[in-house]
Amino acid sequence: MSDPARTAKRPKTWEDLAELPEGVVGEIVGGEIVLLPRPSPRHAQSVMGLSVQVAGPFDMGINGPGGWVIRSDVDIQFGEEIRVPDLCGWRAERYQEPQTGPFVVIPDWVCEVLSPSTARSDRREKLRLYAHHGVRHYWIVDTESQLVEVYRLEGKVWVVAGRFGGDERVRAEPFDAIELDLSPLWKVRSPEPPASP
Repeated sequence: MSDPARTAKRPKTWEDLAELPEGVVGEIVGGEIVLLPRPSPRHAQSVMGLSVQVAGPFDMGINGPGGWVIRSDVDIQFGEEIRVPDLCGWRAERYQEPQTGPFVVIPDWVCEVLSPSTARSDRREKLRLYAHHGVRHYWIVDTESQLVEVYRLEGKVWVVAGRFGGDERVRAEPFDAIELDLSPLWKVRSPEPPASP
């Protein structure tokens, strides 16, 4: 007769994630490693467009107030889970970069850009996870609908702080000190036609 304690699966840890091959991104969800797909060009465009507009003024202080540390695709520990948000940010006074392992200080802001394989998790599981761990602001970017949903945590409940879309120029908390242009988030670049001889 087998011993259940010996045959039970051990929950995955940071050390298991660190063993993934270079270039492979994974998260720990429910004790298992879940591999993340490579982002589509449209997804990458939205992340880049938003990153430039938020990180420039708020992380680097370029034409903006500074006071934040903005990162993309970093491992963050939320209890037993490790997630890799598309973008996240900490108020500068709370930021602590780990020497090794995942970030353990919960971000003040997280942004996820929806893709077909992650949309359900981004809208349901992560909403609950981030609220439970006290993320103050959560943005969901939907490239198909050209929509940015802005949520603010009040207690343990998300409140819709704004929905913006298309080519709007908006002030969205917690980055409402400056105006953001949403149009670069949706641009799909067409290949340049070859120069005529």
